[in-house]
Amino acid sequence: MSHSDRRLMPRLWRTALLAPFVMALAGCKLTVMNPAGDVASQQADLIIYATVLMLIVILPVIALTIFFAMRYRASNKERTYEPEWDHSVSLEIVIWSVPLAIIIMLAGLTWVATHRLDPYADLTRISATQPIDENVAPLEVQVVAMDWKWLFIYPEYNIATVNEMATIVDRPVELKLTATTVMNAFYVPDMVGMIYAMAGMETELNGVLNSEGTYEGFASHYNGTGFSKMRFEVQALDEAGFAAWAETAQSASQELTRETFAVLNQPSIDDDVSYYAGVEDGLWRRIVNMCVTEGTMCMDEMMMIDSMGGGGLGGMSHGGMDHGDSAAMTGH
Repeated sequence: MSHSDRRLMPRLWRTALLAPFVMALAGCKLTVMNPAGDVASQQADLIIYATVLMLIVILPVIALTIFFAMRYRASNKERTYEPEWDHSVSLEIVIWSVPLAIIIMLAGLTWVATHRLDPYADLTRISATQPIDENVAPLEVQVVAMDWKWLFIYPEYNIATVNEMATIVDRPVELKLTATTVMNAFYVPDMVGMIYAMAGMETELNGVLNSEGTYEGFASHYNGTGFSKMRFEVQALDEAGFAAWAETAQSASQELTRETFAVLNQPSIDDDVSYYAGVEDGLWRRIVNMCVTEGTMCMDEMMMIDSMGGGGLGGMSHGGMDHGDSAAMTGH
């Protein structure tokens, strides 16, 4: 061993000894594996099951790699040398059947779990021990990703908030999401998995929070200058606490209209939490269809005209159809 190698060995040993402590510290706040919502908990279970299945192959491979390296090292004079050996049916059966069985199990597990946790599907339970109450409707929250902030609209309460979201503990939440500019990724690790919010489209995410508290939500994918500040708090409250929170928003001095939305939609970073006491009728449809600005044709109207054979901007008026008719046909 050279002098440089002897100097390197103590450093390698120190690194190896420190690695477990670094890993332990990194896991001090492992929210993904210890969430506060049932859907996120099921996703965490899927990660664990998949990891265990894969370790059935990974651990023996690592162990055999070390075993063969030690057994057939050059300094081991007692090793058996068989230059003509090249095949073993028994080994081939083990080598191929075990991974194949694990892949089949992993595929089945993933298929069942991902269909059960379909983000567009209504929840089938509140928790492992609490079924859905058919008399309780999900809390609908309309989410708009902007540069660089989050807007939350509560149609049931006719309020809106910026950079703050609230839910009721053990009540299903139906999130409808869109964006005004670039594609964003909405993520509340304690509640539910990540989903994209895209301009001109509406995606959906269903989840629930089972414990009171304040949780973190954020844009999980880079989306520009203000990405690191595109975060918000999610408050999980009891019925009385949520009613008080909604009352606070309803007492705000401003309303969310097309004009105030246009101002809010201007790029800004690290915005404070703000509330809107009312929301203009039809605003969500206009946001999704990118026609908040006066005089802009909505995407659903444009698609309807195209489906009727086109006709350009005058197609709607030539066909004797006004805005109210088109909105009725599109279901908004």
